[in-house]
Amino acid sequence: MGTIQSLRRWSIAPARDVETASTPQVNMVRGLVARATTPLLPDDYLKLLNPLWSARELRGQVVAVQRETEDSATVRIKPGWGFSGDYRPGQYVGIGLRIDGRWHWRSYSLTSIPQRDKKLISITVKATPEGFLSSHLVNGVEPGTIVRLASPKGDFALPDPPPEKLLLVSAGSGITPIMAMLRALKVRGESPDIVHIHSAPSADDVIFHDELRKLDEELVGYRLQLHLTGEAGHLDFASLDSIVEDWAERPTWACGPPAMLDSIDKVFNEAGLQDNLHTERFVIARTDKGGEGGTVTFAISDKTVEADGATSLLEAGEKVGIQMPFGCRMGICQSCVLPLESGHVRDFRSGTEHGAGDRIQTCISAASGDCTLKI
Repeated sequence: MGTIQSLRRWSIAPARDVETASTPQVNMVRGLVARATTPLLPDDYLKLLNPLWSARELRGQVVAVQRETEDSATVRIKPGWGFSGDYRPGQYVGIGLRIDGRWHWRSYSLTSIPQRDKKLISITVKATPEGFLSSHLVNGVEPGTIVRLASPKGDFALPDPPPEKLLLVSAGSGITPIMAMLRALKVRGESPDIVHIHSAPSADDVIFHDELRKLDEELVGYRLQLHLTGEAGHLDFASLDSIVEDWAERPTWACGPPAMLDSIDKVFNEAGLQDNLHTERFVIARTDKGGEGGTVTFAISDKTVEADGATSLLEAGEKVGIQMPFGCRMGICQSCVLPLESGHVRDFRSGTEHGAGDRIQTCISAASGDCTLKI
């Protein structure tokens, strides 16, 4: 029995770090393929047959890019072997894209729903001046491009079945996980009482503008309140009573820029209703207490890089070609945690300093002097 178990572990080992929807039996086949092709990766052979076949990583192929607004686009992707379609509307997926010889990773909310029409998934991306990968996805990625995928994750999702009454609040690209929720409700034929407040500078800046208007007309129980800041200024959540009279009775899902979420957090906390509020942040709110920067050493990879106090350790590792663990890239999921061997780092958000022996979140930590990570 021990020999059989050892053989099974040996056969699966090359595929054990690939998080997929595969059964143990399929993973054994994946592992054996990897063993059979050592020292070359299975992809060296399999990509000649189909670029989506891989024994070591999840992959996808861009099949279409559809412009939504002047600075946003929906990217449709055909997932490869092992990708799970059993995700929850509102969750995000990791996307890796090779640009100029280097892989760049970010996480984006899925705007498709688990029905997986034609086995495709989609993300809708808003290009920002500081967003290198988002700008490339919106303006530069071509159909046929192969991307790497990380399995869907995240807790920003509606329960199934949904509450009888709920409030949705979004702004800018914060509409993306909300749209996945609305599309799923429509497909399931569910019609809770929904008030949806969405904020954007103008009607032309509203991602999914026409679809939202159509839902407002056709989806029973759904009421859209579009707030255009160019005309009306920013939403005042202190006056939420005047916008949604019964907001305190509605479980709320909110996604948008940090300033908006901070405002709505304050309102719910002061009302003692913080358990009613579910938020998703796309941007790390970095304090002015960030690390001072320094030389970051990656002990196992035997690489070093100079990083300033505005660069996360995750980004620093990726700059020198290290495949760093990650998930949300926002300090939520804990997927990026690594041990700090020596030196000090600081948390972007709180300014808390960590020292040798601590396990740190690399996506929200910057070097505070020279430091060494065990990877």
